[in-house]
Amino acid sequence: FAIVMAVTDPHADKYRRASQIIVPLDTPGFTLVRNISIMGEAGDGHASHAEVTYEEVRVPQSNLLGEEGAGFAIAQHRLGPGRIHHCMRWIGICERSFELMCKYAVSRELAPGRTLADMGTIQNWIAESRAEINAARLMILDAASKMDREGAYAARDDISMIKFYCAGILMKVLDRALQTHGALGMTDDLPIAYWYRHERASRIYDGPDEVHKWSVARRILQRYRS
Repeated sequence: FAIVMAVTDPHADKYRRASQIIVPLDTPGFTLVRNISIMGEAGDGHASHAEVTYEEVRVPQSNLLGEEGAGFAIAQHRLGPGRIHHCMRWIGICERSFELMCKYAVSRELAPGRTLADMGTIQNWIAESRAEINAARLMILDAASKMDREGAYAARDDISMIKFYCAGILMKVLDRALQTHGALGMTDDLPIAYWYRHERASRIYDGPDEVHKWSVARRILQRYRS
């Protein structure tokens, strides 16, 4: 099934205009037009992006998800935990990429008795990556703990901060891991290239970096203006 978020009362308060409606995929008028290629991949399942059309689609009122006008609230209720979940997944990708980078660095010989791990640049990347992953992990734990104690609204700044910070760390670690592996890193013999393509969207979905930074900065500055 698909979940449609649509305006059902254009005259209501701006946060009460939209509702969420369940539409079974075999409903007459619903068409899955195509899978859209993203960063060179069509993907499937959770990795897919689809173009769909609705032509005179009708479903019973019982397909309303929650109350009429609750679409925005439902979406917002999901976003806090969803963003934390994304960040947790990104830490997992960072850890795996870091492990691959370190293993390759100590095994790739440049000359007899000399490996990539002996290079200062590689050592810097490893140290920086370890510190950044650890910092990101603690930020995620802190945000999740605050949400559990006080709710998603109280933790909204913490969640916004981990969203843009962890996405940035993810891309840094992936880039270093790919660069360390050289031409091998560009291939799909390793998962790094796939993550590099697929996870670039981390800085966009569930709110782009710029929006989260703006939201955090705006609320911080409000405290100094009052």
